[in-house]
Amino acid sequence: MTRRIVVDTDTGIDDAHTLLYLAGRPDAEIVAVTSVFGNCVEPDAARNIAYVNRLLGLDVPIARGAAEPLTGTAHIAGYVHGKDGLGDVGYDRPLPETSGESAAELLVRLGREQPGELDLLALGPLTNLGQALRLDPELFTRYRSVVLMGGSGPYAPPGTLLMVDANINNDPEAARAVFSAPRNELVMVGVNVTATTILDEVAINALRAAGTPVARFATEILDAYLDFYQNEWGRRIIPLHDPLAAGILLDPTFATASADGPVNVRTDGFLARARLMRTHDGLPPAFPYQPAPPTRVVTEVDAARFVADFVEVLTR
Repeated sequence: MTRRIVVDTDTGIDDAHTLLYLAGRPDAEIVAVTSVFGNCVEPDAARNIAYVNRLLGLDVPIARGAAEPLTGTAHIAGYVHGKDGLGDVGYDRPLPETSGESAAELLVRLGREQPGELDLLALGPLTNLGQALRLDPELFTRYRSVVLMGGSGPYAPPGTLLMVDANINNDPEAARAVFSAPRNELVMVGVNVTATTILDEVAINALRAAGTPVARFATEILDAYLDFYQNEWGRRIIPLHDPLAAGILLDPTFATASADGPVNVRTDGFLARARLMRTHDGLPPAFPYQPAPPTRVVTEVDAARFVADFVEVLTR
């Protein structure tokens, strides 16, 4: 079965990889793409969508979205993805032509026009989704599923450290609206699992050796990402954050364990995270929390099988 997907993205390096992966999967059809701030400023996110679409020969609607969170100021991760979001390689990236419809308006319109037929894949801060829910509080019930890259899973075992939950932290208010909204299915693919899905030196060399336009582009933009993550692990390797969310949307068996329950967005005064209101051993947390509809929270993945599929698709 082909999944028809609307992608909401802050088009950095792993977002671009995700578009390449979706375009290469025979069971995926990208229906539209919307831009949001995050890995880069929103105009660069829109430019990057258009550049990747041209590379892929993909002609689908692009709608421009939020340049800042619902409240507060935008945090831009140029130190991870390069200032332009694609590693500052120097591509010619004109702004795309759009109809003038905002990202939130496009998400609402497509959901109403094709109820139950589309999946929504959110790869950046959830601001566009939060704005769309203000226009249509029942929005998620009109999509077959909503899959997002963000969150931190259940509470981790004591002594465990997690990567920054950037997409949630960049707009906690929008994230709270998303996790409290009615839905058909909401799947959270968080940093608790994406950080384990590693594109290592062998896989990167396989991409470089492929020589296809897609594989060449995928590796051309990697240096900024590798520069950042070498400070995390001491190796020039990267996690496949956004691609894993796309993979689980298309093939849920990439997720080998999950738990359903309420997700709350909470802050420790420094960073905000979205968490399943359970401890690692299935107990409720030691504090009151807000009720919410159940979200499917991925807790374990078959990282090796997904990485192999990702490399195979991009080198095909």
